[in-house]
Amino acid sequence: MNSIETVTLEVSDPAAAEAFYGALGVGEHVDVRATDAPTTGFRSYTLSLVVSAPNIVDAYIGAAVDAGATVLKPVKKGFWGYGGVVQAPDGAIWKVATSSKKNTGPSTRQFDDLVLLLGVEDVKASKQFYLDRGLEVSKSYGRKYVEFASRPKTVKLALYGRAALAKDAGLDPSGTGSHRIAISGVAGKFTDPDGFTWEADQTVTPPV
Repeated sequence: MNSIETVTLEVSDPAAAEAFYGALGVGEHVDVRATDAPTTGFRSYTLSLVVSAPNIVDAYIGAAVDAGATVLKPVKKGFWGYGGVVQAPDGAIWKVATSSKKNTGPSTRQFDDLVLLLGVEDVKASKQFYLDRGLEVSKSYGRKYVEFASRPKTVKLALYGRAALAKDAGLDPSGTGSHRIAISGVAGKFTDPDGFTWEADQTVTPPV
């Protein structure tokens, strides 16, 4: 099974970004490196922490804001659960959410899943592109949303329409330039139809 081991965020200030992700508690899966590649507006992806209870959402959003993040969507209850969206100082968009509406334990900062959600122009075409590279679908809702299977303790990959993803993040969908993210896993080195780059992770042995 191909899956994502880490994502590398390309940032203007690596030291500040490392401090932010260390404070957030996701440094195991998020690397940073310096870049001056031009980018404007929505970068066509979000990162999501899926957690088990509302008080854990509050803990992560609070830690992010304390470390310098900007709130894009305040935490609130909805039909689907409870969550909010922030923008890190480096520009990356983070959503923290739970399907639960009740607290079931202490407010610990532990997440169940870390999901990289790519905003793509054609969900069906991008789905096939990734299937051709060995990824396996775990959830699929036609041309709207696709989620791929992943091994435990790795980053989940999902696809969503670009405009819909921007709306979910509370942003205008317009944007140009670099995505400022690279994906590392065992699927190899390639660039997908929407310009997202994958880099071979030499530290991981591909599963037999």
